[in-house]
Amino acid sequence: MLIHPWDAPHDDAEWQRWLAAHDFGQLAVNGPSGEPPYVQPLHFAYDAEQGEALTHLARPNPLWPALEANPVVLLSVVDDYAFIPGPWQAPPDVPPEHGTPTSFYTAVQLRCTAHVVDDPAEKADLLNRQVGHFQPDGSSATAAVGEAPYGRLLSGIRGLRLEVTDVRAKFKYASHKPTEVQERIAAGLAARGGPGDAAAREHQVRRRGRGV
Repeated sequence: MLIHPWDAPHDDAEWQRWLAAHDFGQLAVNGPSGEPPYVQPLHFAYDAEQGEALTHLARPNPLWPALEANPVVLLSVVDDYAFIPGPWQAPPDVPPEHGTPTSFYTAVQLRCTAHVVDDPAEKADLLNRQVGHFQPDGSSATAAVGEAPYGRLLSGIRGLRLEVTDVRAKFKYASHKPTEVQERIAAGLAARGGPGDAAAREHQVRRRGRGV
């Protein structure tokens, strides 16, 4: 994806904070020769300290042969998006109807090397870490090999450790636009109040004036 300087994250902490609250994405795996890639929606748990994302899929999933043939994958997460009408973006010295519409969004793409986890004990540990991310209150039983209630289910899944090798992040919120235009956009988002508008406005206001 194209990342202009004004859309780049200010530092790693910016995209890591965002990703910590956005743990559902799409895993793209290269398809067999001549075939399009497999794209699998999934929940995941990102561990910044370990530099990896943890997830699991059903054993019958058709992507396994392709993933084992080429373990280089892309985990893509997109959210906080909104359509911005042309008049909101119009420069101060042109008619509103001459403004160019655009999209606001945040995107983080993790390039990873996938490691398949089939050992039952390692799968149980991975599951406990992933579930612990989503249910930190401990409201689910612990997965353990040979023990109820989840031990018998371990054979039906395969774990995935996605070792992050590169990150591309983008916060597209018109940070390079003149202050007057940015304020007009923020006011428009607040007044419209549609799905995603509040989150997009929060980013746009937070990043205002930080363009390159």
